[in-house]
Amino acid sequence: MAAVATAPSRKTETYTDTKRRDDVRGANIAAARAVADAVRTSLGPRGMDKMISSGDQEVIITNDGATILSRMSLLQPAARMLAELSRSQDAAAGDGTTTVVVLAGSLLRRAQYLLAAGAHPTAAADSLHRLAARAVEILEGMAIPIELSDRDSLVKSASTALNSKVVSQYSTLLAPLAVDAAMSVVDPAHPELLDLRDIRLIKKLGGTVDDTELVRGLIFDKKASHAAGGPSRIENAKIAVIQFQVSPPKTDIEQSVIVSDYAQMDRILREERNYILGMVKKIKASGCNVLLIQKSILRDAVTDLSLHYLAKAKILVVKDVERDEIEFITKTLNCLPIANIEHFREDKLGHADLVEEVSVGDGKIVKITGIKDMGRTATVLVRGSNQLVIDEADRSLHDALCVIRCLVNKRFLIAGGGAPEIEMSMQLAAWAKELHGMESYCIKEFADALEVIPYTLAENAGLNPISIVTELRNRHAKGEKNTGINVRKGQITNILEENVVQPLLVSTSAISLACECVRMILKIDDIVTVR
Repeated sequence: MAAVATAPSRKTETYTDTKRRDDVRGANIAAARAVADAVRTSLGPRGMDKMISSGDQEVIITNDGATILSRMSLLQPAARMLAELSRSQDAAAGDGTTTVVVLAGSLLRRAQYLLAAGAHPTAAADSLHRLAARAVEILEGMAIPIELSDRDSLVKSASTALNSKVVSQYSTLLAPLAVDAAMSVVDPAHPELLDLRDIRLIKKLGGTVDDTELVRGLIFDKKASHAAGGPSRIENAKIAVIQFQVSPPKTDIEQSVIVSDYAQMDRILREERNYILGMVKKIKASGCNVLLIQKSILRDAVTDLSLHYLAKAKILVVKDVERDEIEFITKTLNCLPIANIEHFREDKLGHADLVEEVSVGDGKIVKITGIKDMGRTATVLVRGSNQLVIDEADRSLHDALCVIRCLVNKRFLIAGGGAPEIEMSMQLAAWAKELHGMESYCIKEFADALEVIPYTLAENAGLNPISIVTELRNRHAKGEKNTGINVRKGQITNILEENVVQPLLVSTSAISLACECVRMILKIDDIVTVR
């Protein structure tokens, strides 16, 4: 019997070294989580504040996530992605800038567990995509519709945004002020649009935050020109906004003209006087008695001589108005900017009952009130005892205005205090059981990651986070979906009854943006440096 020789089996499997990819992914996740952990302690009404000191001795005290991250010098690309994530949330919703970063950090932590257990990054990223879509549906199911006429609901939302700020003790003043400012600029013809550029915040040192006020008119953070004893109070004002210079003309090219004859010199001065006097007469002839002069970069917008003639004509002058303020001013005064003295006509003027110079703190401002046919704009005068408080009050007011803008765009409210995150976590975990394979395992892990928000809120409030989150889960399992953490009382209550509410857009935007950022980080397997 002949022996049959068996051919040796060829090895078809090849070994691929994935250590570098794992190292890069691990480094990215570690850097991003470090950034998330840095801002985590500032989440919620009992969160800590950060003191940010820059190289030029500038100091900022804040607990606003977007401000903290924008001031950080981050070198690692993945860490910078979290700073940009916070900026995206600020642009999309205006609030929840700390929440979105903390969520992303928690999702990355769970992703690290999944990768260590052998899950493929693409499977984890795809699961996140499905989870984000499902989470938004859950949030929309919890939402409560509101009307813009319901002022109390708007004030509650603004108060919730302000309660986690440094100036939270002033929320009873700032929240109604923000609502009134926002509602005064909403156009009834386009009720779904709110442009925050129509609300101007003027910061003035002196007094306390209690002195902050909403002004139905215009404020200039500068005093009127008194170089030649001009007026500082005008009633029944006719106001002109000019973009030309009330000063002698100059040559178009840089050159020197040497005049050695006294008669010629006297003639030049006389011509300049006549030129300015002619302009002032034309301005006075139109009935104008208040002049707002745009800052000029080519030559002096006004000279001492022109201020002298304007004072003689009893015209109040506010000079050095910034170019980017002109649009807001003309919209408020319902007038047209005048670019040339030849176009100076009465129909281009704005009308107001009173223009006066007022002493505020250690300086003076010009206030215009009683504007006829005033455009849909609002001005808020922000006061404070020091620059740090004023800056933080300004940032807090901006966040409150952004919350109202969210409600104008998407008119739904949702409970705060960690209630939506626990509800999402429980419903997503139940949904994961219906799925199969790796996707089910990934979604279960990511669903648990959402509990980081109530956990952190309890931790920052000095409560026992484990017992609080366990009790929250228990209450939500019984169907109490609006139950959340009341950090003021240190217990779990129906958070809607405590008036802790936030716009739906803040929560949906936070979960969508956090998932998108984490998916992007998971899909990176190498960093290529180009010189």
